[in-house]
Amino acid sequence: MTEVKKIVECVPNFSEGRDQEKIERVVAPLKGREGVRLVNYEGDKDYNRLVVTVLGEPQAVKEAVLDAISVATELIDLNVHEGEHSRMGATDVVPFIPIRNMTMDEAVELSKETAEAINKRYDIPVFLYENSATSPDRVNLARIRKGQFEGMPEKLLEPEWEPDYGERKIHPTAGVTAVCARFPLIAYNIDLDTDNIDIANKIARTIRQSSGGFQYIKAGGVELKEKGIVQVTMNITDYRKNPIYRIFETVKMEAARYGVSVIGSEIVGLAPLAALTESLEYYIGLHDFTEEKIIEHWLLG
Repeated sequence: MTEVKKIVECVPNFSEGRDQEKIERVVAPLKGREGVRLVNYEGDKDYNRLVVTVLGEPQAVKEAVLDAISVATELIDLNVHEGEHSRMGATDVVPFIPIRNMTMDEAVELSKETAEAINKRYDIPVFLYENSATSPDRVNLARIRKGQFEGMPEKLLEPEWEPDYGERKIHPTAGVTAVCARFPLIAYNIDLDTDNIDIANKIARTIRQSSGGFQYIKAGGVELKEKGIVQVTMNITDYRKNPIYRIFETVKMEAARYGVSVIGSEIVGLAPLAALTESLEYYIGLHDFTEEKIIEHWLLG
């Protein structure tokens, strides 16, 4: 019997979403490598952020991502970086998600190997978060990233914020990086037909867990100046507990309070098939629907 290989997903986020030449140079080390498949990369000009998704064998993925981080460290200077998305590093986050024949504990170990290599090779301090966190205060990425690049030199000197790897000083241009292992999350944004950021922020406060809203939801408001609208941007950290359709319908209801309509939504990066079929089932009222009724399900192997 052929042994099933371990497969891990990695979704590094880089602080460059506007310069296409730089974007292509950052992702170049992820292309054409044995044991690694670059499945998606999306640069957003308003966020000024690049989200990359690679799948493959753990060690091959680790080395490919480290090579991409090398390029990002060379090309991206956060001293001149501006964008709507919070960031503290040229390579801001590097999450690993176990996909096949791999445990979360193995993904945690891979994340620690990667974090140590980032620090040793590029002299970038690294924090571990989510399932890889070394203390309860470091589970939530938002706590680690608070202060962003500009506030990190002072933050790293505080007693409780010594990096997990590296010294208490930022890389002068590449800042600080966070690495983790985690359950698959969905990066989901909902567009509103208004340019009023206060409305987006109020809705975000209503739905996010930290403000008393839904568990497993992290949300905020963002201006998309090129489009003349705002978004409620969020991470759904466990779609099994709070599915996409529930959040979408709640945002529609809250937006109506302000005389605002939802005009669309987007998924950034990849999403599990189950997260989408669950919303399909809800919206068209399917009975006894399972993924086995999807043709492509039988082609995935």
